[in-house]
Amino acid sequence: MTTISANLQAVRARIARAARSAGRLPESIALLAVSKTFPADAVREAAAAGQRAFGENYAQEGLAKIAALGDLALEWHFIGPLQGNKARAVAGHFDWVHSVDRQRIAERLSACRDPARAPLQVCIQVNVSGEQSKSGVAPAQAAALAQAVAALPNLRLRGLMAIPEPTDDEALARRQFAVLRALRDDLAARGTELDTLSMGMSADLEAAVLEGATLVRVGTAIFGQRNRA
Repeated sequence: MTTISANLQAVRARIARAARSAGRLPESIALLAVSKTFPADAVREAAAAGQRAFGENYAQEGLAKIAALGDLALEWHFIGPLQGNKARAVAGHFDWVHSVDRQRIAERLSACRDPARAPLQVCIQVNVSGEQSKSGVAPAQAAALAQAVAALPNLRLRGLMAIPEPTDDEALARRQFAVLRALRDDLAARGTELDTLSMGMSADLEAAVLEGATLVRVGTAIFGQRNRA
């Protein structure tokens, strides 16, 4: 068994334990392997171990991997901040975008998505911790943005995404994730049903699952520490 394969097995076991603690089925939580900064060979190794969905933060890097791994028919998620000048490339090659936080970006993605293809699956990024340096719409503005995105052609609004403030305090982590869950429930009460809560990473996936995550984004625990140089 390769290191990446063993790491995937360990992460899946963590998800299963957290799901059981929450009284949920492990299969109700999807695993997105965040492959940013890692080479295409690492993605191929993870795919050989059964992983199908991969997340990328940088458009050019992601596009290169999509091209190199086209024979594997993988599912590609764009999870980083998205600028308007990258919208055409992302809409044309990715299956999901998790980081929609402005109506203008959503409109650009919709306009650039080929109507002959399946709709681009999107999540609205919400800044649940209120950090000024972090992307995401404010919780109070999420409902209006969701309504606008849901009305666009060539997109399918699937859910909400958050990257909370890093913390070793599990109670604080859970409170931040609970903000996203409460927003999802509020949108459902307003008539916008969503099936995806994209939240939780290597360090805090258990807290996210306990608060209702349906998709966790895990990089370091699968691929190892990134080179920060």
